[in-house]
Amino acid sequence: MEIGADEFEQNLPLLQELVLGADFVGLDIEFTGLRSKLSRSQQISLFDLPSDWYLKTRQNVQKFTICQIGLSMFSSIEGESNKYVAHSCNFFLFPTTFGTLDSEFSFQASSVQFLNQYGFDYNKFLKKGIPYMNEEQEKKITHNILTRKWRTHSSLDKDQIKVVIDEVTRWLDLAEEGDWMTLPGIAGFQAFEVQLVLRQALPNVWTVLTDQGVVVKRVSKQHRWCLENTSCGEEASWKEKILLSARGFSVFFQMLVKAQKPLVGHNMMMDLLYLHEKLFRPLPESYDQFKLNIHNLFPVLIDTKNVTKNIWKEMNFPRVSSLSEVYEVLNSDLNPTKNSGPVIVHASKCEKYVETKYPHEAAYDAFLCGSVLLKVAHLLLWRVHGTGATPELSFPLYFDMLAPYVNQVNLIRARVPKINFSGPDYPSTRPPILILSARKWPGVSEEQVYREFQNLCKFDVQRLTQSQFLLLTNKFKDARSILKEYRGHPTLQVSLYRYWRHSPNINCLLQVCGVIAAWALVALLLGRPGS
Repeated sequence: MEIGADEFEQNLPLLQELVLGADFVGLDIEFTGLRSKLSRSQQISLFDLPSDWYLKTRQNVQKFTICQIGLSMFSSIEGESNKYVAHSCNFFLFPTTFGTLDSEFSFQASSVQFLNQYGFDYNKFLKKGIPYMNEEQEKKITHNILTRKWRTHSSLDKDQIKVVIDEVTRWLDLAEEGDWMTLPGIAGFQAFEVQLVLRQALPNVWTVLTDQGVVVKRVSKQHRWCLENTSCGEEASWKEKILLSARGFSVFFQMLVKAQKPLVGHNMMMDLLYLHEKLFRPLPESYDQFKLNIHNLFPVLIDTKNVTKNIWKEMNFPRVSSLSEVYEVLNSDLNPTKNSGPVIVHASKCEKYVETKYPHEAAYDAFLCGSVLLKVAHLLLWRVHGTGATPELSFPLYFDMLAPYVNQVNLIRARVPKINFSGPDYPSTRPPILILSARKWPGVSEEQVYREFQNLCKFDVQRLTQSQFLLLTNKFKDARSILKEYRGHPTLQVSLYRYWRHSPNINCLLQVCGVIAAWALVALLLGRPGS
């Protein structure tokens, strides 16, 4: 089901009902870009601790924005054993432009091409996108509306409102008290904005929004005061409608947060960063604060990338690189529980994905996330009980199987493979760091070192000293291969990195200690009696 700006508000009650009735919610988000071109020191690498990775990625999230969110609400069907219905919804989003709120964001050419390849409709994003804002932006708009300190920011709005004010001003010159005029063709945010500006600029008018447009009525200043002060309930309701329209998708986001349902994604770290920045609050500088905020928003997170990564090797499944490939394997005869697993059906009005695949359409990928979760949970249950008797199948039982993976979100290219949102991060399980000594290669750069090894395997390279470099890969076999290949090399020596042996800081400290010890010994000898 696809929901645009025109249908969003009328579908809010239905969406709330679906979320509240769901066992869990699948999530996927598409962005206008992923990573901007940064200097080498700002690029993410396997050397990054989670806090380093977060600070680097935070810059990209602030630069780009969300263009589509997909949610798939999975509910068990009452009275039917192990059967689920999925309500999959696609939302095109576009940042709120209202008053002084006028967000800036970038497009990345490769991301645009990628989504175009899969049929993404940028016209719907730009023309029918549901507005949204975070809490900080909402506070500013609320303050401006309540204090009647309203200004328009965009030149387009300024030009249009100037035309309206000129038209109303000319009409006022001839109008008498009680006369009224209609400004047709004004709807949405513009209708609210026109009324706010007219009421602020002209003390002898009153405005009302009707189906035909904005009605402007000439009133005395005394009547105007009465309308403002005796229609408090009506005035408050009008301002609430303005805020509801301006908040847009953020209203539903808050419903999702309050529902506290398990949120399921695949490689969902970037999704969480964007949800925080665009719909909750600007990302904090503190990595720990970010983790705490996300955990408070969504106490139960399940990343299917993390779950499947652990079980894939054990089941001897073929190597896969995408969510759709994971789904295909679990639906194939390679899965020993293919015929005994949960039955998943699409809800009415959400049957677009029954026969046709739509990879990288957010709602379709959200549906795949939920389906993979149920199928993997069933596989984990089968691994425990085998073909013997199993308890009655239910989502709570599946959730028990998934407990070791809850709040463990996969992290791409960092010192640790995952982030723990409900406690301290786990120690690194990556291969050991290697150190390369290249004393007979004067002036060597990190790029040259990278090219030296790229035919054998891929390493991240970090300079340690003028002639020493640290090497790190995410594959143990690559580390073993390099140690073996460069054993006895005439100009390049590769060995395991030992902090206490190789760190320049430790070496410097030891040298200083040596000098101090030497001087102390000399002083001791010179200070002896009879010397």
